[in-house]
Amino acid sequence: MKEDMVKLISAEGFEFVIDKKAAMVSQTIRNMLTSPGSFAETEHGEVTFPEISTTILEKICQYFYWSLQYASGKETEFHIEPELTLELMMAANYLHT
Repeated sequence: MKEDMVKLISAEGFEFVIDKKAAMVSQTIRNMLTSPGSFAETEHGEVTFPEISTTILEKICQYFYWSLQYASGKETEFHIEPELTLELMMAANYLHT
């Protein structure tokens, strides 16, 4: 895997390979990937989230890319399905996004 990509792994084992820049939208992921020392996340560019489902992690990845676009001046809506709201808010709180 390229150094500018990271792999986020859901509770079910589904893997999302995204741009490192997008993943860095999350303060938690940024800390995991840039911490000094020999942490597996830093060395391999992989972060496993045993408490975050595939559906929620997919939406989070979409948000990371949306956030980058919004920060660069492209203002669009980010749609969240009502049935995902609570679980998504809990994951966003954990990820500091």
